[in-house]
Amino acid sequence: MTADMTDRVVANTTPDVNAKIQKRMRHSLRYHARHPHKIERRLVELDLEWDIERALEANAATVSLAGVVFGIFGSRRWFVVPGVVAGFLLQHATEGWCPPLPVLRRLGFRTAREIEMERTALKALRGDFGPLETASAEDKPDLALAAARV
Repeated sequence: MTADMTDRVVANTTPDVNAKIQKRMRHSLRYHARHPHKIERRLVELDLEWDIERALEANAATVSLAGVVFGIFGSRRWFVVPGVVAGFLLQHATEGWCPPLPVLRRLGFRTAREIEMERTALKALRGDFGPLETASAEDKPDLALAAARV
């Protein structure tokens, strides 16, 4: 099964974890619909948020470097670690899944697309894409998400 490249992580994540991530985003949007003066701060937070790809890359680099260091100063058997990590990265690049992915998703790491969806919805709430003033506070998050999906 090959998922669209933009959705491959989501497609390879369990539905309950995806639902939890979506629920957290909707909660953020509902909160910011009621507190629009805090949208700017949330946008800055989103600019600093690490997406799943960055987290996987940092994790792989750290574990690989540790394997090399332990291989040089310890047992040569540690040199297998960078090879395993490279295999995981290749698997992730081709299939959209690797063993660390479920752990990182459960920790709350989102895809760049998920982060961008929240960013765009917040901008819609702020009025960047047209007025939402006529909508109720309850409807604003759903309308903002609809604007983000365009």
